Amino acid sequence: MQVESSAVKRWLSGLASGNRRWIQGSVAAGTLAGVATIVQMIFLARIVHLGVIEKASAAVLAPLFAGLVLAIVSRAVAQGIQTHLAARCSEQVRRTARRQIHRHWRNSGPLVLGQTSAGSLAREWIDHVDALHGYFSRFLPQMTLSLIVPLMILALVFYLDWLAGIFLLLSAPLIPLFMALVGMGAEKLNQQHFEIISRLSGQFLDKVRGLTTLQLFGQTDSAAELIQQRSDHYRRITLKTLRVAFLSSAVLEFFASVAIAVIAIYIGFGLLGYITYGPSSDLTLFSGLLILLLAPEFFQPLRTLSQYYHDRAAALGAGAEILARLGDKPAPNPLAGGNEDTVDYRPSVSNQVTRRELIELNSVSLALRADHPILSDVSLTIGKGEVIALTGPSGSGKSTLLHLLAGFLTPDNGDIGLFGKQAGSFAFGWLGQSGFLVHGTWADNLRLTSPDVSDVAIETALRNVGLGPLLDSREEGIFSKVSEDGQGLSGGQARRLSLARIFVADYDVILLDEPTAGLDSDSEIFVLEALHKLALAGKTLIFCTHHHALLVLANRVLLVSGGEVTDV
Repeated sequence: MQVESSAVKRWLSGLASGNRRWIQGSVAAGTLAGVATIVQMIFLARIVHLGVIEKASAAVLAPLFAGLVLAIVSRAVAQGIQTHLAARCSEQVRRTARRQIHRHWRNSGPLVLGQTSAGSLAREWIDHVDALHGYFSRFLPQMTLSLIVPLMILALVFYLDWLAGIFLLLSAPLIPLFMALVGMGAEKLNQQHFEIISRLSGQFLDKVRGLTTLQLFGQTDSAAELIQQRSDHYRRITLKTLRVAFLSSAVLEFFASVAIAVIAIYIGFGLLGYITYGPSSDLTLFSGLLILLLAPEFFQPLRTLSQYYHDRAAALGAGAEILARLGDKPAPNPLAGGNEDTVDYRPSVSNQVTRRELIELNSVSLALRADHPILSDVSLTIGKGEVIALTGPSGSGKSTLLHLLAGFLTPDNGDIGLFGKQAGSFAFGWLGQSGFLVHGTWADNLRLTSPDVSDVAIETALRNVGLGPLLDSREEGIFSKVSEDGQGLSGGQARRLSLARIFVADYDVILLDEPTAGLDSDSEIFVLEALHKLALAGKTLIFCTHHHALLVLANRVLLVSGGEVTDV
């Protein structure tokens, strides 16, 4: 998805609008640093003039030296404050950007996010957002400072020698001009750079995750060659970006050096008496040296801005990628705003108590394509504490119905309520066809949903899912290690470890997609016993299955077929 540059600029401006005080504070501190620099040069030029021309004594020069040191210290302090305020601004902006991305992820749901490589999502969350740092902490404050500080210096130079001031005034526009010309190419290259690195990250992570499959089918060489080609392409784009950056710096340094050299020649010939035009005859060592000292400081803010112009190009490139993600229209989710505890499903005083005891689907329809309806005008009521089995042929819409109840999908028509709340705003337990684990300990995985749960509760939950004997055989107990791919556990044990998370979280509604699929007979028995315990505890269980034992466990079986849901 292509994003226009104007849209990216509006988004960046919106991020900046909420942090104006930090930007303004950074500009104010930078202005004080500029004033301290001017004062420093005045003291330095005065000391040289008095010491060389008037042969002043050390007693006369001592206060000037003290003022010079004070100006240097003040400049350093002001620059430190400027850096601190700029960093705070960047921190707040990046936090806001990550909140926007997180809100989009939450609204989109796992089904939509599952279509995008985890590597690309990680790059957007980390590197793309971090690429905004230089734009807000350096470029934006420097834009204002590159106007304020040179104008102060220009005013002083015009006061000292208006001809030298004209030289500075005529040479100053060359830097922004060439900076803009070079920046046009840098902006496009940076956007291309972020697109390629996102694609490369996703492909590399996919290849690493599928390494076993690639080895089984003898495709490791072709995969390595593909990664090498993409890496080489990324290298070429990176070198192009660096060439533009070095070219811009070289061009700007050249023009600044030429302008300073012209002023130095004018000052030198003026002091020697070779130039008598205009105010040159009034030049003194103090005024001439002060102009020479101020000339580099006049160009320094503009040169610094040119260096930070690359930060602008990087922010525009990263912003385009982030906006392309945010521009995907996700399914609306009530969690995106408001208090999720107060989001009621069709609030009605007369039916409020009843609906808090029911799961309701009213005229729900969903189609992946116009010619391929999955569910058609489905109305369904499920009581609290019921155990519901969804069965039917493959592709009939059983998993889709679970995803609708979970809020992962939004129906084309109709509405869904779980105990008086909208789907997606109700906390529920979920167990997919493959359990979700993170690298860490068993306890870490169970505390994903219940961070404050005790060790005793974790051990009880593990025994409830039949992992007691395995727990007793491990020296580390609940602190035994497990990887995100379940290394150290069998497939059935990993699934039960995920199921144990539901026990510690104590959800009222539990949704399971083929909970016994791919398990051996022993693991099936443990899962069935665990689900039976949840049913006895009064939990509402809804699961997809073809397994006869699970169908027996249910007190109500629903057939999903032909877009309809009917009781068996």
